[in-house]
Amino acid sequence: MKLVECIPNFSEGRDREKINAITKEIESTPQITLLDVDPGESTNRTVVTLIGTPDGVKEAAFKAIKKASEVLDMSKHTGAHSRIGATDVCPFVPVAGVTMEDCVQIAKEVGERVARELNIPVYLYEEAAQKPERRNLATIRKGEYEGLAEKFKDPEWAPDYGKPEFNPKVGATVIGAREFLIAYNINLNTRDRKLSHDIALTIRERGRAKKDKNGKIIRDSDGKAIKVPGKFKEVKAVGWYIEDYGIAQISINFTNYKISPPHVVFDEVRKQAEKLGLRATGCELVGLIPKEAMLMAGRYYLEKQGKSTGVPEEELIKTAVLSLGLNDVSPFEAEKKIIEYQFKEVENSLLDLNLREFANELSMDSPAPGGGSTAALSGALSASLSSMVSNLTVGKKGYEDAQKDMKKFAVTAQSLKDEFLRAVDLDTIAFNKVMVAFKLPKKTDEQKEEKARAVEEASQEATLVPMGVLEKSIEALKLAKEVALKGNKNSLSDAGVAGLTARAAAEGAYYNIKINLPGLEDVDFKSKINKQATTLVKKAVQLGDELRETIEKELK
Repeated sequence: MKLVECIPNFSEGRDREKINAITKEIESTPQITLLDVDPGESTNRTVVTLIGTPDGVKEAAFKAIKKASEVLDMSKHTGAHSRIGATDVCPFVPVAGVTMEDCVQIAKEVGERVARELNIPVYLYEEAAQKPERRNLATIRKGEYEGLAEKFKDPEWAPDYGKPEFNPKVGATVIGAREFLIAYNINLNTRDRKLSHDIALTIRERGRAKKDKNGKIIRDSDGKAIKVPGKFKEVKAVGWYIEDYGIAQISINFTNYKISPPHVVFDEVRKQAEKLGLRATGCELVGLIPKEAMLMAGRYYLEKQGKSTGVPEEELIKTAVLSLGLNDVSPFEAEKKIIEYQFKEVENSLLDLNLREFANELSMDSPAPGGGSTAALSGALSASLSSMVSNLTVGKKGYEDAQKDMKKFAVTAQSLKDEFLRAVDLDTIAFNKVMVAFKLPKKTDEQKEEKARAVEEASQEATLVPMGVLEKSIEALKLAKEVALKGNKNSLSDAGVAGLTARAAAEGAYYNIKINLPGLEDVDFKSKINKQATTLVKKAVQLGDELRETIEKELK
C-alpha cells in the first residue's frame, strides 16, 4: 500500500465558510482521507492534514490550492503567522510504500500544474528545493506576501514554476517534500523545568552554549555563543512544566525519525535522567506517528530481550507501547495514533470477518470472494505456520546453530503473511472491478471503446493479483522447507502443513490466472503471463513434492 501525507497551510483561519469550501474539495477526492482541519484565529491560518494514495493526494492538493485561489484574497489578509500566499505552503511526506524521491516528484508535478493552470508562482523547498538556499522555508518567506512584488524583480528569486509576476489576490505558493515530523514528549518524575531542559539541551541537535569553568558562556569573535552539539541529529527539544499533569516533560520534535528514532532517544533520556536522580516514567505522543516508527521500537526492545522479532505487527506495536510507556498520561490507542490506520484501502474488508463469517460469505451464491481469495488465505496460513515453527525453535535447547536462521525465517514469514492477507481483499476487489466494467453502457462507438478498455484493464488486474499470490507461494514453499529441515522437530507436522497450504495457494492462484487468460485481448500480455505462471506452478509442485518426501521420511 502506497501512502503519502500532505499538510497544506491556507491563509484563512476565521471564515469557516471559506475553510469548508477548501476542505470540501479534499473530501470529494477519491483515495483520500481528511485527517485534521486546524484553524487559528490569531494566525488567520488553517493547517489541513490529509493522507492517501500518491495519485489521490496529488489531485486533492491541486483542487484545494485551486479553491483557495478562488475564495481567498491575500490583499485583505492579516494575521500573526508569516505567509506568502493564499496557499502558503504544501509539503508532501512519505508514509508507506513510497520514497522521498517519490514525494519530490509529486511536489514537482503539483508545482508545475499549479503554475501552468492557476498562474500562481511556485517555489520548491526542503527535499524538493532546486537551489540550496531554498531548502529553508523561512528563507523563501522572507519579506512575506507584502515583499513579493519586489522579490520578483530579483532574477535570483524567480519562481521555480510560473512567471515572476505579482498576483495580489493569490501571492505565491511554496511546495515541497519532507520527512514525517513526530511530536513526542518524555515524562519525568519531577516538577523541575530546569532539570528537564538540561536533558533537552543534551539530546537535541542544536545542543547547548559552551561555558568556561566559571559557568560563563564562551562566545566567538562576533559575540555569538559557541555551541556544543547535542547527541542526536534531526532532533529538536526543550524542557517545560505541564501544570495539567503536574510533571516536567522534555518536548521533542523528530524531524527525521529514520536518523534518530524515538526509542533510541528515549533510552538515552533514561540514562541522562538517572544521572540527575530522575526517572523517565513514560512518553506522550502528540498527533500521529508512522507505523514503521512503532515497529522499529518493537523490534528494538524484543531484540534487547533476546526474543524473536518475527511476530505480528500488532505484537510489535504492543511491545513498543509498553516499553516506551506510551500509556503513562493517557491511553495509547493505536487505531487513532498510527497514521496508516487512518486510511482504509478497502471498505468492508474480508479480514474484518471472523472465521465463521468468512466461511459463510464464501459459501453464498455471490462469485466473490471465491477461489482467488481462498488461495491467498491459504498462503497466509502457510506463512503463519512457518513463523510458528521458527518461533518455537528460537531459544530451544539443541537448536543453537539454527537460531540466527530461525529468527530471520520468522521475520520473513510475517512479511509474507501480511502480503498474502492483503491479496485476500485485492482478489475480490479486482473481480468486482471486472463485473463493473462489463456493466458499462455500449450504445455508442465511444462507449463501446471505453467499455472494451475498462474490461481489458480490469481483467489484467484480476490476473495480476493471483500472479502475485503464485509468486509469493514459491517463497512460502521454500520457507516451509527450510523450517522443516532446521526447525523444532516436535513441530515437523506443522512445517508439513505449511508446505501443503503453500502448494494449495500456488495451484489455486494458477487456476485463477488460467481462467482469466481467454478473456484478455492483449496477446503479448497473455503470452507472457501464461509462460510465467506455467513455469512457477511447475516449480511449486516440485517444491511441494520435495517437502512431502522430507516430512514423510522424518515422520516414519
